[in-house]
Amino acid sequence: MDNHRIGILGGTFNPVHNGHLKAAETVIERFFLDRILFIPSFIPPHKENAYTLSPEHRFNMVSLALAGRPDFVPSRIEIDAREKSYSIITLNKIKKLNPDSRIFFILGIDAFVEIDTWKDYTDLINSCSFIVISRPGFNLKDAKRIIGGKYAKRMIEIESSINEKDIERYDFFLLHMESLDIASSDIRKKIKKGESIQGMVPYEVEKYIKEKKLYS
Repeated sequence: MDNHRIGILGGTFNPVHNGHLKAAETVIERFFLDRILFIPSFIPPHKENAYTLSPEHRFNMVSLALAGRPDFVPSRIEIDAREKSYSIITLNKIKKLNPDSRIFFILGIDAFVEIDTWKDYTDLINSCSFIVISRPGFNLKDAKRIIGGKYAKRMIEIESSINEKDIERYDFFLLHMESLDIASSDIRKKIKKGESIQGMVPYEVEKYIKEKKLYS
């Protein structure tokens, strides 16, 4: 595992959907990552509500969505900890398991603009690299507003491709990409109304949701 590049993509994944997968595919190709860990949270600090399924159901759906992609790895690291899922704790565990790897924290700009509310966020942003993905209704330049100053020189905006030299040089990558405008909350609403979610989630995930009668 020496000198590998590992992406970590955390979230509630309630449920995992094709937008998550497209973002991961774009990132792994452009940044030449060896693998991306998909990490469903146990109890997400910012998203506690009655509509969050059990960790096991969410993990099972992630596993189904990633089947056949050895470079996309479902991780139980937060679920098995059985405690509130804080990114800094998870990151430190992953770094301990992969001491010679470079870690890339992958998240949307909608989440990044709230990073100053996260536990020990200054330790977090000094401990790994960040790939911040554009989202409809948000401006990537807001990342500089949140953690500007000395970090601004370590940021680069990426319109399309990026070269190896810049990957080595920078730590904050503001990635413009044409994302699929899909939200887990919209999927849950559609299921509750009895509407189709075809094309929003992988087929095996859709099948699992129907078989287990989730969200209805």
